[in-house]
Amino acid sequence: MRAPVLLAHYGPAVLEYLVPEGVKPGAVVSVPLGPRRVRGVVWDEGVFAIPSVDAAKLKPVAAVLDLPPIGKSLRQLVKWTADYYMASPAVVLRMVLPQEAFMAPPKPVSRYRMGAIPPVIRGEARQALVGQMVAMEDFGPATLKEWAEATDATVSRLGALVQAGILEEIEPAANQPKAWPPVPAGPQLGEAQQAAADILRPTVQDRKFRPFLLDGVTGSGKTETCFEGVAAAIADGGQALVLLPEIALTESWLARFKTRFGFAPTAWHSGLTPATRRQAFAAIANGDARVTVGARSALFLPFPDLRLIIVDEAHDQAFKQEDGVCYHGRDVAVMRAHFAEIPVVLSTATPALETVEQVRRGTYQLLSLPQRHGVARMPDIHLINMVKTPPPRGKWIAPPLAGALEDRLGRGEQSLLFLNRRGYAPLTLCRACGERIQCPDCTAWLVEHRHAGKLQCHHCGHSVPTPKACPACGAEDMLAPCGPGVERLAEEVMARWPAARVQVVTSDTLRTSADAAALTEAVEDGAVDILIGTQVLAKGHDFPKLTLVGVIDADLGLSGGDLRAGERTFQQIAQVAGRAGRGALPGEVFIQTHQPQAPVMQALQREDRAGFLEAEREARLAAGMPPFGRLAALILSSVDAGAVADVARRLAAAAPVAAGIDVWGPSPAPLAMLRGRHRHRLLVHAGRTSPLQDYLRQWLAGVELPANVRLAIDIDPQSFL
Repeated sequence: MRAPVLLAHYGPAVLEYLVPEGVKPGAVVSVPLGPRRVRGVVWDEGVFAIPSVDAAKLKPVAAVLDLPPIGKSLRQLVKWTADYYMASPAVVLRMVLPQEAFMAPPKPVSRYRMGAIPPVIRGEARQALVGQMVAMEDFGPATLKEWAEATDATVSRLGALVQAGILEEIEPAANQPKAWPPVPAGPQLGEAQQAAADILRPTVQDRKFRPFLLDGVTGSGKTETCFEGVAAAIADGGQALVLLPEIALTESWLARFKTRFGFAPTAWHSGLTPATRRQAFAAIANGDARVTVGARSALFLPFPDLRLIIVDEAHDQAFKQEDGVCYHGRDVAVMRAHFAEIPVVLSTATPALETVEQVRRGTYQLLSLPQRHGVARMPDIHLINMVKTPPPRGKWIAPPLAGALEDRLGRGEQSLLFLNRRGYAPLTLCRACGERIQCPDCTAWLVEHRHAGKLQCHHCGHSVPTPKACPACGAEDMLAPCGPGVERLAEEVMARWPAARVQVVTSDTLRTSADAAALTEAVEDGAVDILIGTQVLAKGHDFPKLTLVGVIDADLGLSGGDLRAGERTFQQIAQVAGRAGRGALPGEVFIQTHQPQAPVMQALQREDRAGFLEAEREARLAAGMPPFGRLAALILSSVDAGAVADVARRLAAAAPVAAGIDVWGPSPAPLAMLRGRHRHRLLVHAGRTSPLQDYLRQWLAGVELPANVRLAIDIDPQSFL
């Protein structure tokens, strides 16, 4: 029979083929395309508009691949994502079927079960271990690694039990799916946590679509509340997905999860090796992975029995994909839950205005955790006026914050200094000729990384060794760092408090989950007195002995033309402030600012999030900006500056006239050159209910771009660089 096939291929997206009887939509197939074979998925009739072809000319599929089929709800998500974000459905499908899906399957892993117990077991430690394993009567068969995780024994110790016959191997061919033990009971919840869990659990069990905003202050126990939903999802064999914005957060989250459930979830992110990703994909697709924790790309994995999606730190900008398919993970998560008819939880202490507005409209249900869990209370917040109380010349820590740091060091407590600038200094200037050293491929200054001895572009990655002489005038020893980065701040701290144990934490030092685990262990063991870091420290971390947070340059995010600048500044500072006082010890936060009267700073000091969001709402409403209007960005780029400027002008001139839709631009993008390509931008502003995508399709269908100019479309842009 004939059927459409969506190809996971750059080229024609949907073609008709002859498929064998009994092959249903969702089957993964290999099909001929010219001289090649490409992979694709048999699709539903009538979803895509394709030209009619005589049956005699249709080619049969080459093979039906031995992969789990792509379910209907995921096929619906592929179509919606392609339509909404104006992307090729074939490119979206490549996220559903990543390369790991087609790698050779891993070798069968042997599982073990308890064998004969000898009457005499030598050694008290071995006796205790065997006794623990005997008591785990519902556990297994399991791999040695899984036995090790469940018992806290090493794999080598368990191997000795295999040699003794206490653990017996089941032949790989006879391996059966793992029999999971019952979900253990969780800890005692607080009153607000319990109320939220009592709403979430039955919704998961009833398999109803309902989006929740779990709005809780930092340290209120949002994670444990979410775990109650996870427990309900997996209690009868279902699956749960938890999205995290940063790989660095994964390790601490995994540790908390294992403590609660007794097993480790399946991880999915770019930091995994190809073999590990292949193993994870197979476990997810065949249903063996009960809980998956991952980055935004995990949304497109083929879960066969997904029951719950949780988006942790749902406000975070990292959930927005900025290249390729420019989707927002938060919004796609809601749509995946909608198509699968399951609940989704957006968990955050600082929800985006768009999310708050959905609660206000009644679309999302609010679950509120207004107080910290247990004895912990919110920290006291102080504003330091940098005009009236500046730091000494050439320094960056103002006297009130320096005094608070001194006090914490004397009491043996931990502190965190937050500055969202990597490296040593954001600008290197020649004192002789005034040259500012720029990236040759981007409209950006090179950032000095003194420890690495290089100047680096944080946009394209271009780097050069730090020169001794000015590249413009040749003057030696005249290059001066301007402004502070975290390395320069650490230099000041170590010079002032040489006995303090200081650790700098950025995306340069926290590259893997192992790095994150080492950091957590060092801080919890008391091996660090002062943490100095960027936004990677602003979320997810729970350090009970950390009682002081200092924000060095609180005004940093307020510059530029980003409509969300105030909101993001509030979110970022509120999140990093929330690291203080999460245990029994009270916390304090000092915010250094040149604009203490700015609404965002006043709202932070008063802890008046509601007032700040209401003012932000009124401003956006008056301007018709999201969530009360819609935006789309069209970014043209080329290595030829003249060509891209000319195409931008012609594209703007061809824009149709439509009621309620305005086209702004073109103009050079704020980051006018990126990775060697010149960039021009147009912004399209539309009413909330305007048919924005239809307008863009009509407009772009009448414009032919030259081969040397690329067009990227960003629906609901979050970045305006």
